Amino acid sequence: MINVLLQSITTEMFVGLAFCFGLVVGSFLNVVILRLPQQLYAQWKEQSEEFLSRPQNAQDTPVETILWPPSKCSECGHAIKPWQNIPLLSYLLLRGRCANCSSSISMQYPLVELLTGTMIAVTAYHYSGQIEVLYAVFFTLVLIALAGIDAREKLLPDQITLPLLWIGLIANLNEFFVPLSDAVVGAIAGYLALWSVYWLFKLITGKEGMGYGDFKLLAALGAWLGWQMLPLVILLSSIVGAFVGIFMIVLGGKDRNVQIPFGPFLAAAGWIALMWGDKIISGYSSAFSFY
Repeated sequence: MINVLLQSITTEMFVGLAFCFGLVVGSFLNVVILRLPQQLYAQWKEQSEEFLSRPQNAQDTPVETILWPPSKCSECGHAIKPWQNIPLLSYLLLRGRCANCSSSISMQYPLVELLTGTMIAVTAYHYSGQIEVLYAVFFTLVLIALAGIDAREKLLPDQITLPLLWIGLIANLNEFFVPLSDAVVGAIAGYLALWSVYWLFKLITGKEGMGYGDFKLLAALGAWLGWQMLPLVILLSSIVGAFVGIFMIVLGGKDRNVQIPFGPFLAAAGWIALMWGDKIISGYSSAFSFY
């Protein structure tokens, strides 16, 4: 029935609806990116104090969750009205400032909304008329959330990466993207690939080059894309990561020892691989084929 519904809608209409849907969900992803890490930090602190048998201090204010409290200005605490929270449009109408105190609103909000809308529209166009679009949209949204959290906090929460891995395997039970055997091997190979790089780097330098969340994210990408796509994902993420690191050091004045989260590059490479991975690999093979 879902297939019939998808095929009854024109591609242009489907892509337009997907873009609007992406804008709305992008607004929610902003909340996830900002609040989920703080919620996790509070939980970890509470668990640590309980484990160490230390008295827990009562918190002055309740910890914000993803669903509570409603959106408010981070500067003055003014509750944001529904008409002030329309994705992208409200930011433009308010000229990037709070309606109550006129403090600047972070550019993260419209950028995440626009990025989500655009990526969901591209995903909808790519998988238009196919049941796989539902899984592909989920994949896209989760990668945006993970990239945003890692960029801000240098954290890839298990609460997101592990469900992403398992749902990738579930999707490939029906071979929506790759055969299940390739997905299982991809999950194993994805984890072990970065795990090996981590320990090799640590043995040579005595430093940690990446976090365990990166291993789990690449394992999740392997579960969705199959082991054959992992070299492309690693190559794309490494190239982009290297260019960004050089840019930050040369033009941004950053210290070369500053940590740059790898998760956003993995997420971007994984999404590109899902959309155009086969074409990139076939094009590369044709360009460098001597036969």
